[in-house]
Amino acid sequence: MALPLFAESKTPRKLVYRENPGYPLTLREAHIGGVVRLEIMISAKGNVDSVTALGGNPVLVEAASAAVRRWKYTPADAETKTQVEFTFDPKH
Repeated sequence: MALPLFAESKTPRKLVYRENPGYPLTLREAHIGGVVRLEIMISAKGNVDSVTALGGNPVLVEAASAAVRRWKYTPADAETKTQVEFTFDPKH
């Protein structure tokens, strides 16, 4: 299971819908885990407009990015940039 460790921004937005990333079976079976860091741009309407990988295994980055793109936040006056981090642990 991959859990987000933090989500920070200068103007915090409330997350109203979150989908956890799936753990790629081939990596889980090979006991390959790691940390993925993403920077996300949230539109004023609360949709995730873009996801940029800041670090992590490319396969885990893709799994985390796919989930984060479906996240929804409360609307705001302007778009917001924030970072999130996931830890993929093959033991869980």
